[in-house]
Amino acid sequence: MATAVDTTDIVNRAEEIHHTSAVVTAALGRLLTAGSMMGNMLKGKDNSLTLRVNGDGPTGSLIVVSDFNGDVRGYVQNPVVELPLNEKGKLDVGGAVGKNGLLYVLKDLGLKEPFSGSVPLVSGEIAEDIASYYALSEQIPTVCALGVLVNPDLSVKAAGGYIIQLLPAASDATIDKLEKSIAGLRSVTAMLSDGMTPEDIVRAALEDFEVEVLYTQDIEYKCNCNKDRVAKALISLGKEELTSMANDLPVVEVDCHFCDKVYKFTPEEIKKLI
Repeated sequence: MATAVDTTDIVNRAEEIHHTSAVVTAALGRLLTAGSMMGNMLKGKDNSLTLRVNGDGPTGSLIVVSDFNGDVRGYVQNPVVELPLNEKGKLDVGGAVGKNGLLYVLKDLGLKEPFSGSVPLVSGEIAEDIASYYALSEQIPTVCALGVLVNPDLSVKAAGGYIIQLLPAASDATIDKLEKSIAGLRSVTAMLSDGMTPEDIVRAALEDFEVEVLYTQDIEYKCNCNKDRVAKALISLGKEELTSMANDLPVVEVDCHFCDKVYKFTPEEIKKLI
C-alpha cells in the first residue's frame, strides 16, 4: 500500500497562522504531512488521529490532528526557533525537535477507548520516527519520506511526502524490489518542485511494480473549532472563574490554538454559561 500527498498549501497555511521560523515550519510541516496520510488510512467517517511529538529540543511539543479525509490542523509550543543549518546544509529539524523524547499516536476509532501508542524518537526528523512507530507499535514494515522546502521569505515552496507499507505476506523478493525502487528516488520536495503530482511520486517510488490507483482526493488545513466548543471549554473552568471574568472583563477573548480565529464573549454570555 502506498500513499503520497502534496501539502504545500497546508504547510503555508500553518506558517501564516503560527508565524513559524523556517526550521519550525519544516518540523510542523513534516508532522502535518504525516498526520494527513495516517488520518486518511483510517476507515470510519468519524475517526480521527492525533500525533504528538515531545522532544527535548527548543520547539517544545508539536501536535497534529487529522480526520479520516486527511484534513489536518496543527500547533507548536514554540513557533520561533533559530538554529544553524545541519551538516548537510539543510534545516536542522532534528536539532529543533530534539532526539530524546517520544512520539505519541492516538487513534479515535469510535470505540469506548481510543487506541494509543508511543515510541521513543529515533532522530527527531519525523519521517524516521513515523516509520519506527509503525515497525514497533503496529509491526508494519514502513517506508516514510517527508519534506518541506522553505523560501527565504519564510513561505513554503514545496511540502509533501509518501508512505509505503508492506503486507504481512510480502516476500523477501518484494522487499528487495522495493528497496531497489526507492534507492535512487529524489527528495520529495525536489520532485514536487519539478511539478510531479502525488500520483507521479507513487509511480516513481514503485517503478518496478504495477500500480493501481484506488482514489485521489483534496486535503486542506481545516480546524473544527466553533463558538459552542469554546463555550464548553469555558464552562470547564468552573463557576468561580467564570464569575470573576464576567465581573472584571468587558469582553472575554479566546484564541484557538490551531487556527487564527478569536471568539468573543460578553459578560452577559459568560453569565449564561454560569
